[in-house]
Amino acid sequence: MMLRVVHVAPNRAEAELIGNILKGEGIPVVLRPVGVPHMGDSAEVEVLVAEAEADEAREILDAYAG
Repeated sequence: MMLRVVHVAPNRAEAELIGNILKGEGIPVVLRPVGVPHMGDSAEVEVLVAEAEADEAREILDAYAG
């Protein structure tokens, strides 16, 4: 399955919040830390979804942010 990044969060807490929003809409999510491992929870985290669900995920996030 191909994954696509739909959001890059500045930290793990925001990534988990975004992930929970998408999971609540029925979209499975993968969180992937970016950058250096020693940054821990303060490192950027990519929020990825299946490529087939990427457009829907972006629409959900846009509506939530709007």
